[in-house]
Amino acid sequence: MPKLDLEAIPQTNATGYPPHYADVIAERWYRRLAPASGLTDFGASHVVLKPGAWSSQRHWHEGEDELVVMISGQAVLVDDSGETIMRAGDVAAFPKNDRNGHVLQNRSDAPCVFVAIGRPADTACHYPDIDMHLFAGAGRQKRKDGSEF
Repeated sequence: MPKLDLEAIPQTNATGYPPHYADVIAERWYRRLAPASGLTDFGASHVVLKPGAWSSQRHWHEGEDELVVMISGQAVLVDDSGETIMRAGDVAAFPKNDRNGHVLQNRSDAPCVFVAIGRPADTACHYPDIDMHLFAGAGRQKRKDGSEF
């Protein structure tokens, strides 16, 4: 059946971030939709941000396009151009290698929900605000100089 049963898909708040960068995403909960649905050409996640939670550290990808569709609630999109309120029905797109660091932050007192769509790739990811970088092929974040945390 094409309709996904979200309750049957495990929800997690797992992260690969080092502990000192993971605090802002502690209340980010997500479900990986592609494995549960058999999709293989792109990834998608159903994400819930509890009040105060961020979607990630502010970042941009060299080789992955991203699309975000707000389902419910409200978040603040923070990127290189400033802050933009995102509400249910709003869509944001981030072309690969655009160098526009972005993050969604839930500054409201209620959860917000969105779907994030991308094509996971073995590519570098840049974090302009913190000393972290995902090197292509490294599989996890390191300091910008390449040293381990």
